[in-house]
Amino acid sequence: MDFVARADIEAPISWVFQQVTDFAAFERQAMRRGADVRRLDSLARPGNGSTWDVQFRFRGKDRQMQAEVNGFDPPNKFDVIMVSQNLHATMKVELVAQSRSRTRFTVSLVVGARSLPARLLLQSLRLAKANLSRRFETRVAGFASDIQDRYARRPGSAPKA
Repeated sequence: MDFVARADIEAPISWVFQQVTDFAAFERQAMRRGADVRRLDSLARPGNGSTWDVQFRFRGKDRQMQAEVNGFDPPNKFDVIMVSQNLHATMKVELVAQSRSRTRFTVSLVVGARSLPARLLLQSLRLAKANLSRRFETRVAGFASDIQDRYARRPGSAPKA
């Protein structure tokens, strides 16, 4: 199952890339929501090989997932591969500079099954794909808006008229 969302951000591509690769902030956010996140690599900064083990509760069951940054091309894109017992997913984040102060942000997520129960789950989700796609696009747009707001509020930025 594929999901794609795009948003334009009024900020330079280098700023946006820095924000979307702030993995420590994502770790803290997941922990605030009840997940147990463990960093498995010892890299000083984000890049190929950044790896996490994530345990969380979803639909009444404890789940475990491993995530690894697989492709890393600053400031243009990065890929994350996520694997659990029954599902696998690939998330691609691509940034395109439209001007010096505007960036197109594209996120694509491809989810696949590794077992028969997971295939049945994905088949049932296909029936709700329009709703799930809309929710995915809303979340990406909200994240893009947060990045844009942080850029506008950063120290030294000129207030907008």
